[in-house]
Amino acid sequence: MKLNGKTVTTLGTRAAPDDRLLVDGRPLPARTAPLYLIVHKPAGVVTTLNDPEGRATIARLVPRGMPRLFPVGRLDVRSTGLVLLTNDGELAHRLMHPRHHVPRVYRVKVRGTPDAGALARLRRGVRLHDGPAASAAVAIERKLPTKSWLRITVHEGRRHLVRRLCEAVGHPAEKLQRLAIGPLQLGKLPPGACRVLAPGEVRALRHAATRDARVVTPARGQR
Repeated sequence: MKLNGKTVTTLGTRAAPDDRLLVDGRPLPARTAPLYLIVHKPAGVVTTLNDPEGRATIARLVPRGMPRLFPVGRLDVRSTGLVLLTNDGELAHRLMHPRHHVPRVYRVKVRGTPDAGALARLRRGVRLHDGPAASAAVAIERKLPTKSWLRITVHEGRRHLVRRLCEAVGHPAEKLQRLAIGPLQLGKLPPGACRVLAPGEVRALRHAATRDARVVTPARGQR
């Protein structure tokens, strides 16, 4: 091994980021800098990098020339909205881990209009086939003749969680859009578009991912 043209003979020799390091005469590949991308996933796109069924994937929405990025959580093929892509594995793990209590906000169109009892069940928490789901914040945004738009906040990344919660209280979801992950907002980003996160957004995400659910004050009735 050579460091800046000199053979390294001392164990533990350190190299600076701009040093030239050769191993067996070949330079080590440069470490890819962390990158964070927000994508507005349209319906019909799967949140995977490859799909054996040949469907459009989230990777097709990423500009060419970018490093390999991975989705933080998934949206089902019918759902739309915010997807975070990154090569920062540590941050991705923290955002997904339930102990950090990172909220995910959804706008959901459901059949009918949930009554006070259904809303109370969603807020208390609902027992699903794979265990009880953590309580959710929920509000009715708009009532239509036979449908309603709800805004639902959950703190878990379980598969199809929001759809299963709505189904459990008798109001199946017909449309679902993710609006936010922690402090990161979808905003006015058009469907199919993407953008790189601003440094302030990255700092806010890291801060959100350092919280511990044990310090969160439980809702009334959950103590």
